[in-house]
Amino acid sequence: MPTPHQQAAMAGLYTGSHGRHAQHGTDEDDGVVQTHANATSKSKTCNICGDEIDLKENGEMFVACHVCGFPVCQPCYDYERAEGQQSCPQCHTRYKRHKGCRRVEGDEEDVEDEFEDDFQLKNPTHQTSEHNVIGDYSHHEIHINGGAIPSVAGSVTGKDFDGEKEAYTSEEWKERVEKWKTRQEKRGLVTKPEDGGNDQDDDDYFRVAEARQPLWRKVPIPSRLISPYRIVIVIRLVILCFFFHFRILTPAYDAFPLWLISVICEIWFGVSWILDQFPKWLPITRETYLDRLALRFEREGEPSKLLPVDFFVSSVDPLKEPPIITANTVLSILSVDYPVEKVSCYVSDDGASMLLFDALAETAEFARRWVPFCKKYSIEPRAPEFYFSEKIDYLKDKVQPTFVKDRRAMKREYEEFKVRINALVSKAQKKPEEGWVMQDGTPWPGNNTRDHPGMIQVYLGAEGALDIEGKELPRLVYVSREKRPGYQHHKKAGAMNALIRVSAVLTNAPFMLNLDCDHYVNNSKAVREAMCFLMDPQVGKKLCYVQFPQRFDGIDRHDRYANRNVVFFDINMKGLDGIQGPVYVGTGCVFNRQALYGYDPPASEKRAKMTCDCWPKWCCCCCGGPRKPKSKKKGLKALLGLGGLYSKKKKMMGKQYTRKASGPAFDLEEIEEGFEGYDDLEKSSLMSQKNFEKRFGMSPVFIASTLMEEGGRPEGSSPTALIKEAIHVISCGYEEKTEWGKELGWIYGSITEDILTGFKMHCRGWRSVYCTPKRAAFKGSAPINLSDRLHQVLRWALGSVEIFLSRHCPLWYGYGGKLKWLERLAYINTIVYPFTSIALVAYCTLPAVCLLTGKFIVPTLNNLASIWFIALFISIIATGVLELRWSGVSIEDWWRNEQFWVIGGVSAHLFAVFQGLLKVLAGVDTNFTVTSKTADDSEFGELYLFKWTTLLIPPTTLIIINIVGVVAGISGAINNGYGSWGPLFGKLFFAFWVIVHLYPFLKGLMGRQNRTPTIVVLWSILLASIFSLVWVRIDPFLPKQTGPILKQCGVDC
Repeated sequence: MPTPHQQAAMAGLYTGSHGRHAQHGTDEDDGVVQTHANATSKSKTCNICGDEIDLKENGEMFVACHVCGFPVCQPCYDYERAEGQQSCPQCHTRYKRHKGCRRVEGDEEDVEDEFEDDFQLKNPTHQTSEHNVIGDYSHHEIHINGGAIPSVAGSVTGKDFDGEKEAYTSEEWKERVEKWKTRQEKRGLVTKPEDGGNDQDDDDYFRVAEARQPLWRKVPIPSRLISPYRIVIVIRLVILCFFFHFRILTPAYDAFPLWLISVICEIWFGVSWILDQFPKWLPITRETYLDRLALRFEREGEPSKLLPVDFFVSSVDPLKEPPIITANTVLSILSVDYPVEKVSCYVSDDGASMLLFDALAETAEFARRWVPFCKKYSIEPRAPEFYFSEKIDYLKDKVQPTFVKDRRAMKREYEEFKVRINALVSKAQKKPEEGWVMQDGTPWPGNNTRDHPGMIQVYLGAEGALDIEGKELPRLVYVSREKRPGYQHHKKAGAMNALIRVSAVLTNAPFMLNLDCDHYVNNSKAVREAMCFLMDPQVGKKLCYVQFPQRFDGIDRHDRYANRNVVFFDINMKGLDGIQGPVYVGTGCVFNRQALYGYDPPASEKRAKMTCDCWPKWCCCCCGGPRKPKSKKKGLKALLGLGGLYSKKKKMMGKQYTRKASGPAFDLEEIEEGFEGYDDLEKSSLMSQKNFEKRFGMSPVFIASTLMEEGGRPEGSSPTALIKEAIHVISCGYEEKTEWGKELGWIYGSITEDILTGFKMHCRGWRSVYCTPKRAAFKGSAPINLSDRLHQVLRWALGSVEIFLSRHCPLWYGYGGKLKWLERLAYINTIVYPFTSIALVAYCTLPAVCLLTGKFIVPTLNNLASIWFIALFISIIATGVLELRWSGVSIEDWWRNEQFWVIGGVSAHLFAVFQGLLKVLAGVDTNFTVTSKTADDSEFGELYLFKWTTLLIPPTTLIIINIVGVVAGISGAINNGYGSWGPLFGKLFFAFWVIVHLYPFLKGLMGRQNRTPTIVVLWSILLASIFSLVWVRIDPFLPKQTGPILKQCGVDC
């Protein structure tokens, strides 16, 4: 239970039921951080650098391109003409020279040349004021030695997201500027300082130049690595076609059923390879520049302009998910390297557990000392359990004399904190008959986990919640949504959608980062890494999320069961990043809130069509002249089906929209105080309350928050009213007759809601980014023993089968959207891979059948057929080797992935197919239980922990029958002589391929002590025996008769 010292931080628990007026609170002054809505800018901004476009001397707006009007400021225009492509990034029309700009090669001859310098210079005597170049990036001139230099933007990338970004390092920029200054000195235009007094001006120039550079760059795979890889893929595809041509036209008539099964399986494997291989055609990596992010958005002496982030942590059962692990995740979030006023952490307790509630109270108290310690000494990682357990030199790079003393004191306090958490866990093991009671004597509202009101508790972030140094701490909020019998709660997806609404009402950060309770922040700058993409002025608005790879602790060095999943995260995800972006994997992902609201991405400004006057107007429709554009519903208008209103989302795209006079008007007073923060122009573009409520639900405050692209809340919001509204939006009936889970938020319909959610956003045209910082952003725990690993894979495969049988199947969904074809192939592969298990089980059974029956799936090979077989094997090996070269994945990780593909395919994937079919088609929900046995307490002891599960039967049976087949085949060859070894070689190779791939499974089955449960042995022997009796009639120790059958002669012969 919380100590008396912690009660001030808890500030009272707010609860509420599905009735709007059934809320209860113990403190009306529980603070909620006020975040004002950012005012929308009325001036145009440069689509390259993000700065405002200045006016010309005559008072008109500077227009770089008179063809399409693509907004570019004059410094970027000058730089593009001098150093870039000299053309508009949108319509690619060559820039014409404006008056006052220097001449470049290719300009028209009749334009008078006013300047001969490489940069435009103003007369030093005309300088009237001195600009602070660090304090304001909107100034486009930097004064050095009395001269004015136009500030230089990063290279132009155009409207295409995947366009190459040209980036210069600080050394390259210094070299460029020094060369320019040398030329100016030779011309007498700039005098070289003798006293060195302008070094500060030079530093200021370099800082501004660096800040205007791109925040990230795309690093393509070198052509010497990727080109051979692509060539081999094409060659392999051609060889595969010739191979199938041979296999289909050359049947084995003596074993026709076996041949037919093998050909069907091989064709399915070929299709699966195509679905998996071609989305890896364009792999890329990305590199971020955190120093430029700080220079651009965290100017010295000014408030940080980085946008706020809401963290989501989900938990269900604290007895299965230890509270100490959840506490470490929360502590790592509270101590991230990000402005504290822009960080909020929401913990979802879907089990309404008082254990987690009390554990978070203890965590909030410990955070007052842990957070300042982390930031003072810049330690990594900032999860205390993993920081103190690291076997490294913790004194490396530490220079403060007080570090050792403070570290020892902090470690002692953390151990005391762990003891308090352990005491809470011990107390929670046995629930009192009368239920749990809170410290003030009131019953715990969540005593009935299936029937309880919604609960919200703000621990940190309120007034007075400061650390031991008197500094503000990030906000920490406990959320448990309401649950009532008869309502569908949709498991994790429903809990995440409740967090979206609660956070929108309380803080409304424009970005959200979700983590599982066992994934902690391993890199304190991970949020900044994501902001380099999401706050990019050109591409940030088109990104739905930034996905980080999953990395894990506590896995043995050999990674027997491919828990790290390195091949997927370092090969497949990088390939998808070069197309439309990686898939969402459920954790370690920073979302754009607007994308989760179901909005379309902002449309790029289309290039104006070129016209000519050489044809009469009546034939323009035939000759490519201008046509009257057809009206299309975009964004929010298309989503809500409004024909007479233009949404605020369109107005934000840089175009001017007006509302039709006949359009339906609405009464703003009906939406209450939620819209008080908008001006008249914005009010005129809001939609009707009825359509908003049909889409988002009956909450005016939440509806108002959905219209704020940069987050914040309307002015005049009271903390008490916000808490009351937050309780309302997590009521169990809030989502009824709305589009939550259908078009908004996390999508319902599958236990793998992550695939569906990302797929829906990509279908709308959003893009995603894969961010792989050098230091892993997040780390989690993974099941390392065989049984738990198979059940994890079973859950993923079952979710894929559910999607395959739903309306959201990528095979037929979203063809009218903006999903790229290679991206669609990747999504198809994610939902059809479980069905490969059927072909895989059949194919792994064929070697044993061939060895036991003496037949084979391939007839006698001629020279041409042998070439195709050899070429296919060589192309498979070459593809794998070249893939490892460009990805950097080790051959051991690749081989472990291949082995577990077979292990999972013949066990978990097979059960997932049948379980999914029964669940979706027949409504029968089957579960495979896991029974724990004794475990080893040594390091990686869980690796040898054996748990009986039905999933172990198919692979065990396959191993036994293939071993029996090998023994029978070799015995027959020994008995029949030298001539029988030739046909036997192909069958043995086939069988050994199966056994080698299942070898890690066999090791896990035997365990460290080589003790296998009797039930496994009995089931496997029984099935193997039945199978052998059906197929086999063999006596290998007697010679087989090859001639005519002769009977013994009798006496009368």
